Amino acid sequence: MIRFLLSRLLTLLVTTFALTFIVFFLTNLEPSLEKIAKSEIGTRVSDAEVESWLDRNGYGEPMLVRYGEWLGVVPGWTHTVDGEVVAGRCEAPAGAVEAGAFCGIMQGDWGWSTVFRRDVAEIIGRSLALTGKLMFWVMMVMVPGALILGVLAGMREGSKLDRSLSTVSILTTATPEYVSGVVFIAVFASTAVGLRWFNGSATSAMEDATFENFTLPVLTIALYGMGYIARMTRASMTEVMTAQYIRTARLKGVSFPMIVLRHALRNALIAPFTVIMLQFPWLLNGVVIVETLFNYKGFGWTLVQAAGNNDIELLLGVSVVSVVVVLLTQLISDIGYVYLNPRIRVS
Repeated sequence: MIRFLLSRLLTLLVTTFALTFIVFFLTNLEPSLEKIAKSEIGTRVSDAEVESWLDRNGYGEPMLVRYGEWLGVVPGWTHTVDGEVVAGRCEAPAGAVEAGAFCGIMQGDWGWSTVFRRDVAEIIGRSLALTGKLMFWVMMVMVPGALILGVLAGMREGSKLDRSLSTVSILTTATPEYVSGVVFIAVFASTAVGLRWFNGSATSAMEDATFENFTLPVLTIALYGMGYIARMTRASMTEVMTAQYIRTARLKGVSFPMIVLRHALRNALIAPFTVIMLQFPWLLNGVVIVETLFNYKGFGWTLVQAAGNNDIELLLGVSVVSVVVVLLTQLISDIGYVYLNPRIRVS
């Protein structure tokens, strides 16, 4: 197990560096840098002025050197304003610059956001806290509901209950979040109670989680993911219920509830476990529409703002967090397989 964990952690590090370099390369192409320069010094400037500004702010160096500066393994640029060093501005297009300082992401300096005019680490921390709060309540609703629906449908394949629950699962999965979200707003906003719910959901940041302001966004996200997990659970449960050891237990006279709880449920949860773990990266980045629809300034909303406004430092920071979350959930999923399936062994 220790060797397995070390190998996966090494893979995590290599993959993180590779993906962040790809994102760094794409965001530091010449058109993107030109947009940054013109957004700081004005749109009506000559190419020579743009090139001069980029050179003065450290963007004229080779790509690998700037990537090393961003990581903090190569001496980079320390930006100063009025003679004072400004933290979090390793490549910020403001103030004078001095060479020779290690200021990168590995030193805790995530850079400076050109859109929000704040430290990138502060922005990401705040957005992660908001999205984490939303993710918690979504998982509390989605996972138990999906497992219950899937197990009930898979216990008796072909029954009326199975067909009914399977139809509901397909409908929820086939309905995108922007459709269900708009429907919820239209339905609940037309009543007095619903109007209070919607108004609570439309605050500037929804930082105070209450039943009123979290009901609609949580239901919008949970219903979409619930159908997919329920279908996977149903398929896994159906396969397990036809296994030979289940038939043997029935012939021995074991009660049906005991067969489900003690023999079938654990093996049926192996496939849904992976799907559940994949919901975390999806909830982190894939709820952009819901966060925008309900004016919830979480991690997905921050990603859209960074990409839409060409905020390189913020986009790189968001990318690092996204990559780490995806790889960590995959690692946890692999470890969970070992405990759910005794036949799997790692050295």
